This record gives sequence, structure tokens and C-alpha cells, in this order.
Amino acid sequence: MSRPLAVLRPEPGATATAARITAAGHQPLRVPLFHVEQRHWPPVAASDHDALVLTSANTVRHAGPQLAGLAMLPVWAIGEATARAAAGSGLTVVRTGTEGAETLLDTALEAGVRRALWLGGESLRLSEHPAVSRTVAVYASTALAPPLDAVRRLAGSVALAHSPRAAERLRHVLAEAGVPPSALRLAAISPAAARAGGDGWDAVAVAPRPSDPALVDAAIRLAD
Repeated sequence: MSRPLAVLRPEPGATATAARITAAGHQPLRVPLFHVEQRHWPPVAASDHDALVLTSANTVRHAGPQLAGLAMLPVWAIGEATARAAAGSGLTVVRTGTEGAETLLDTALEAGVRRALWLGGESLRLSEHPAVSRTVAVYASTALAPPLDAVRRLAGSVALAHSPRAAERLRHVLAEAGVPPSALRLAAISPAAARAGGDGWDAVAVAPRPSDPALVDAAIRLAD
């Protein structure tokens, strides 16, 4: 019998992931660990920067009308979903990274980027890099405390970690509910997310690309 696939991400991504799982003939199990909220952010002059770095589609969803004022900047994006969201908002994507933010920024630096503006969430990682001159948070991903019964139902599932922070939060709520990591399998969207989850899982798989379809495919392989 195939294991259920636990969707931990907030909306609207959770619905998209659950639909993808269902379409593949598997059972989604929703236990959201975060709630995403827009944050006010100060005006930024596009002329002060030579590129725009986006590492989450949530940035595009929650940046608001100010994002249009940065449309002159070339976008370096992490993941296909982020690139699609940026292009759909009228931005010009010049590179879509598939190996994490550090690799993308290293490539941007080699291409001559020295004053990139990095927009993201309040928990931005790798905020210091020679290609980046400023980081601005446009949204917050607030941790939720799911009911203990919901967390305990994760035992026997494959949990999908869409970020390092999600993997860390999953381990925390499991500990609070008295569920050992060995009761679950972990599908991580990146090596960084797998590392953040720590050791002791029944099995771990890392998506070959930082995208929701690739993560779902990796989780299905663990579930079967």
C-alpha cells in the first residue's frame, strides 16, 4: 500500500501540490506548518541595482504594486514556479537556477552582477553575498502549531519539505507530538532542505530540481 504524501506548505501552494498528488493517483495529507502574510516594504529605486533576485513565487504574490517599479531589472530566479510568476508579472527572467540560491548568486557574480536586490521572506537565508547589495522582506511566513493529533497522523507518510525552514519546523512539531523522524520519510526540495531536516528519517529523497513537480515525483518514489 502506498504511503500518503504530507503537504506542509501554506496556501496557495498547498492546493496546487495536493492537486498534483491526487492527479498522480496518490493520497495527499494536509498539515500546514506556515501561514504567509504580506509585509509593508520601503520604496526601492531600481536605478540603485543591477539585478533582481527572487527565490520564491510568494515574493511575486505578495510584493504588491511596488514590484512593477522594478521591471527594468533583469531577474535571477530560483525554481521554475518563481520564474513563471515573475514573467507573469511583467518581469524579465534572465536565469532560472536549479541548484539553490548560493549557486545562482555565484553565477550572477561571475556575470558581473554586483548590486542585486534580493526580495523574499523575513527568513531570507544567505543574505550576505558579494552579488547582493540589499535584501528586502516583502512577506512573512508565520509558523503554525498544528493539532497534535494531526501531527501524529503524519506517521507512516512521506512529508514534502518545500524549504529548509519547513524541514526544521517539521522536526520541531514531530518532537512536540512525540513522533520520531524514523516514523516518516522525507522528500526535500533541495540538499539544503534535506540537511535542515537532520538525520533519523526512515528514508530521504532530494528532488533533482527545486520545483514542486520534481518534489512530488521524488515523494512518490519514496511512497511506492
